[in-house]
Amino acid sequence: MATQPHDPDHPALRQRPRWLTYGLIAIGLVLAALIGRWFASAGAKKNAHTGRPVAAVAIARVVPADVPVTVSAIGTVTPIDSAIVRTQLAGNLLRILFREGQQVHAGQVIAVIDQRPFEIALQQAEGNLTRDAAQLADAQLDLARYRKLLGQQSIASQQVDTQAALVKQLAGTVAADRGAVNSARLNIDYSAIKAPFDGVIGLRQVTLGNYVQPSDTNGIAVVTRTDPIDVEFALPQSQLDAIRRRAGSPEGLPVTALDQNNQSVLAQGRFGTFDNQIATATGTVNAKARFANPGTAAKQALFPNQFVNVTMRIDTLHHVDTVPVTAVRHGAPGDFVFVVQPDSTVKLTVVTTGPSDGATIAVLQGLQAGQTVVTEGADGLDDGSMVRLPRAHGGPAGASRSAAGGGQSGHRHRPAAAQ
Repeated sequence: MATQPHDPDHPALRQRPRWLTYGLIAIGLVLAALIGRWFASAGAKKNAHTGRPVAAVAIARVVPADVPVTVSAIGTVTPIDSAIVRTQLAGNLLRILFREGQQVHAGQVIAVIDQRPFEIALQQAEGNLTRDAAQLADAQLDLARYRKLLGQQSIASQQVDTQAALVKQLAGTVAADRGAVNSARLNIDYSAIKAPFDGVIGLRQVTLGNYVQPSDTNGIAVVTRTDPIDVEFALPQSQLDAIRRRAGSPEGLPVTALDQNNQSVLAQGRFGTFDNQIATATGTVNAKARFANPGTAAKQALFPNQFVNVTMRIDTLHHVDTVPVTAVRHGAPGDFVFVVQPDSTVKLTVVTTGPSDGATIAVLQGLQAGQTVVTEGADGLDDGSMVRLPRAHGGPAGASRSAAGGGQSGHRHRPAAAQ
């Protein structure tokens, strides 16, 4: 079998036209350009192939702003002081001097038990004191006479010593009598049951005529200090360093208490302190904030043992790019937004997000101030999809409608500014 000659001057090789080689190269370049153009407009072509109309979207600008860094938790309203008011003496309840739910003050009499047994005990103690004091005075006079006679060697020294011992004995008896008198007076004072501190008194647990005693479980009523009042909540241990740094500053850390729906602000307070250890089961540490809670019990914003949502601001990011929360979407690339391009297409842009205040969110990387992002209508958009912008923002709205209308591209639309 004959082999193909390799000599360039061989007649068989000279017969291949060079224009064919150049033509194949040109065709390859054209195909490459067409393929690149197809990939660049993949989103718009996808919409066109599937018959999906151009999406109408809402947009917003990327705006620099100050964004607070907050930590949120569920808290429990905890009174600073709460006490069950019990009688310190056993007796019949004669008077109740409070209204349920009223504000009371420290030392205010709220109930009275029968004082007559304690008044009688006081009279007995005072009588014993008078008797024993008289005996002591007589023994002291005798001791003085005995010592004078001892100096004259008229009596034995033993008699003087015995009288001196009697004086001391009677002095002890008088001291015990004075203690009994004071105890009887204290019992009379205890018969008037008083509020231990300023606060709100709850529902009464007894009625008139009841026999009350110190061992009663429910006592007379419960008094709770409600102004100021604390809120306890748990914080993640990862926030401890940041909170400790700011807690020592003069302005402190502001804390907001909101209702269970996280809608209405109930009160504004300040961070107080941490617990002294971290709960290993949850990796959190209990914290406490204090709130002013003025008004009567019916009008106070915070109620003991109430569950509230707590938001504490621990820092503020100054002049960072922000977008509405609805602009940020989540998917396989991570957090991303659709940035509107000048030709009314969108570009999928991966971003790094930061803290949020509920309405806006900080974007730490990926965007620049002044860019336009899609906030609504992004469902089904792809990188390169064409969108229809709001009229107020102008843009190639007519071109968008033409693309959506297929063969109606010859229909003329007035510019948005003229409408």
